[in-house]
Amino acid sequence: MHIVRTKIDNFRLLRDVEVGFEQRTTLIVGRNNSGKTSIAELFRRLLSGDSMAFRLEDFSLGCHESFWQALQAYRADPQGAHILQQLPSIRVVLDIGYDTDAPDLGPLGNCIIDLNDDCHEARLEFCFGPKATAAEAFFADHLVPLDDAVDDRSRFFRNLSQRLPSAYTARLEAVDPNDATNRKLLETKLLTTLIGGGFINAQRGLDDDTIRERDVLGKVVEVLFQSALTDDTNHERRSTAEQLKGVVEGIQGDVHNRFNSGLTSLLPTFDLFGYPGLSDPGLVTETNFDVNKLLKDHTRVRYRGVNGMTLPETYNGLGTRNLVYMLLQLLRFFREYQASPTSAGVHLIFIEEPEAHLHPQMQEVFIRQLERVAAAFVAQLNADRPWPVQFVVTTHSPHMANEARFESLRYFLSIPDGEGMRRSVVKDLRQGMAGAEPAVREFLHQYLTLSRCDLFFADKAILIEGTSERILLPSMIRKTDEAAAGQPQLSSQYLTVMEVGGAYAHRFYDLLNFLELRTLIITDIDSVAPNDSNKRVAVPVAQGTFTSNACIREWFSPEVSPAQLLVKTADEKISAGRRLAYQIPEDDDGPSARSFEDAFILANPELFELGEGDRANLAYEHAAEQKKSSFALEHAIETTDWRTPRYIAEGLRWLAEGNPAPVLPPEAVAEELVADVIGVEVADGGKTAHG
Repeated sequence: MHIVRTKIDNFRLLRDVEVGFEQRTTLIVGRNNSGKTSIAELFRRLLSGDSMAFRLEDFSLGCHESFWQALQAYRADPQGAHILQQLPSIRVVLDIGYDTDAPDLGPLGNCIIDLNDDCHEARLEFCFGPKATAAEAFFADHLVPLDDAVDDRSRFFRNLSQRLPSAYTARLEAVDPNDATNRKLLETKLLTTLIGGGFINAQRGLDDDTIRERDVLGKVVEVLFQSALTDDTNHERRSTAEQLKGVVEGIQGDVHNRFNSGLTSLLPTFDLFGYPGLSDPGLVTETNFDVNKLLKDHTRVRYRGVNGMTLPETYNGLGTRNLVYMLLQLLRFFREYQASPTSAGVHLIFIEEPEAHLHPQMQEVFIRQLERVAAAFVAQLNADRPWPVQFVVTTHSPHMANEARFESLRYFLSIPDGEGMRRSVVKDLRQGMAGAEPAVREFLHQYLTLSRCDLFFADKAILIEGTSERILLPSMIRKTDEAAAGQPQLSSQYLTVMEVGGAYAHRFYDLLNFLELRTLIITDIDSVAPNDSNKRVAVPVAQGTFTSNACIREWFSPEVSPAQLLVKTADEKISAGRRLAYQIPEDDDGPSARSFEDAFILANPELFELGEGDRANLAYEHAAEQKKSSFALEHAIETTDWRTPRYIAEGLRWLAEGNPAPVLPPEAVAEELVADVIGVEVADGGKTAHG
């Protein structure tokens, strides 16, 4: 049994998304504020049993207009039957796959209402929506609008937030996957019975504290002890826990009989006060040991030292403590599942940003070993009885994203949704890359595994040929930005640079299109011509009849000539959010270079002693004598007063435009962040509403 997919409507950034889940591990990647935290928070609400904990701030911002339109409809006709239909609802649809040959489906059996033998999925629909009396509760006091439209709207939404809990209710239904009209009402608590939840938060409280130990790990031990006490499946664990409890109770009896009798003797009798009429009430002391409080307040997890000493948990690095904490939490979730008399059919565990404090290699190991840890629990601690766990990992780590297969990635993308609003779009790479050739998929996976790639986290990307471009690109971006003061600055945007070579850039086209990532591809024109043996060899552009560049050939046609490439318009070099940049003349009537180095020379002839003759040939010959890395380092460090080649400058300006979100100049960023934080504190008591 496993969750196949979920469809979410109107929760924060998740206004209308569908997310597919892998049977074991699903990796959610994407830029900041793209909805990754929203999905974890939504399932936290659902699986904690607190299904009524939704607030107005949890509704997608695009829903607010629906509330306002419903008010206008109520003012026009308070008895209108369509008013409730205009009110938005937070809706979550869960499709749960099951084995029809399983002897017992447990609580899921109550949710299967279809009669189709070929259907192996049950559908649950959770809805936080309006009650039948919601219209009157919301709108009765707002029947007459205020004269000031702004004040009218502000007053309405203030009251709306306060009245939402009483006007809305949670509802859970089983739905026939083949017939949406065939429904069965269920108790909302069935959701937590059917699906177990576990959450390892991004903020884990592991920060160093030299004054007071936080002992985060010790608190996990308390939970492990409690689950052992109620474990009906592992009698050895339960027996050990009961023995520990017995030890504490024995100490309790000894304290009561010996310690308290001595302590009582220290109390004075009331006769000493000599107050008339005050009899001695016979005071005694009683000291109790609560095993739960003993674990919670007095148990520490410490590390072995030397000479019999132990070291507190804060003496280990944050990365080690973070890893130990996550492993203990996983064990805790497993033990709780074991100890439950009616174990859930699915155990969904969210792990937020596990990369915190872990070095890159450890991040890769963690995501690779996660499923093996679960398998080890099953084999060593559960006699090979299955643990139906599904992991959902949200991350900003390119190392984890690179380690995972495409099929397990869900890419969250934030896009505009009206004026001043945004919403999430979820890209399922299992479906999106299914149409790509197997060889291309394998190449991309291997490439992304071998190289650190931020494609899933950047706003824009640049694909480059090789070493020279990579070394000089930061300087070229800075110079291009300085020449375009007052326009969008590329240096202020979230940019990733990938060195892919001219032979491989075209293999990224499908992935870039799917990610909707604005991308500049900087490549070489690579002009060639047949020699006497009819073999194509490298020649200057003016002598070339073809291009050997696979990226350019894929973009235009295999037989495109350098002469044709030089007259291509800017629009012809743009396709699906990608722009191609190859060598063009520095002046409209001037010569063109063949590669980056001779293009750089033609853009800065005063820096080189070329002599007399054809400038293109001279630059071509001079570039052939250069060692690429030395050439680039010299102009990145020593000789820094130069001009960016025209084809790259034009491409960088195109890339800087079309920002996915407004970009502030650096001096305004801090001011805006402060203003946002103050605004949130005032409006929401310090609680953030969307993210």
